[in-house]
Amino acid sequence: MNILLLDTSGPVCGVGVTADGTPVYENWVINKKTHSQKIMPMVDTALKMLDMNVGDIDVFAAVVGPGSFTGVRIGGATAKGLAHATGKKCVAVHALEALAAGISEHGRLVCPILDARAKQVYGAIFRSAVISERLSEDMAIGIDGYIERIREYHEPALFLGDGIGPLEEEIRAKLKTDCEFASPEHAVLRPAVASMLAVRKIEAGEPLCDPETLLPLYLRAPQAERERKRKEAERAESAGGRDS
Repeated sequence: MNILLLDTSGPVCGVGVTADGTPVYENWVINKKTHSQKIMPMVDTALKMLDMNVGDIDVFAAVVGPGSFTGVRIGGATAKGLAHATGKKCVAVHALEALAAGISEHGRLVCPILDARAKQVYGAIFRSAVISERLSEDMAIGIDGYIERIREYHEPALFLGDGIGPLEEEIRAKLKTDCEFASPEHAVLRPAVASMLAVRKIEAGEPLCDPETLLPLYLRAPQAERERKRKEAERAESAGGRDS
């Protein structure tokens, strides 16, 4: 079975391919071009390098979030379009699980965090193993609240993900010696790791989905929707004040 995975959920724009359960291709880049400009040329390059065409792909996978709202939509829509055009199925991969799966030091407390802006993170807590053990639910939370959840385990924590950059100093100040940070090559979401998660999902019997049901994973509403609800609440409050 050939699986093509796309990831545009964060700063990485990447493509990974597995064949019969083995990674055979990985390419990823972080630069200032938009993911929508890069992802299809990267898919074309991957297929050419493997002497494949799009019809040789059996399943299209996408990292569906959490992450950048726009980025998640780009990768998901591209995977859906390719699957629809070829009559194939899809599988969704979770960004935080893919980050945790890239750490091979078994037994470690692993804390992937994605930047959700304004000192907020998308995060979860895992224990590293051959297949990472999930210890917490997904969270969209302030960094103080996230650190308090980590402290409940009374263990040193290994942090990784794009949320590290703006928050590393603060995390170090709060956790002191009880925190470490992944080296750069392990700190980003790797398409090869994400593609192997897709393989494991299929091997575990998780049903494949039709392109129409490959949906983004949002831990909170997009900013535009939150702003709309805030304005609606303000208008309602203002109208209530006038009626009183």
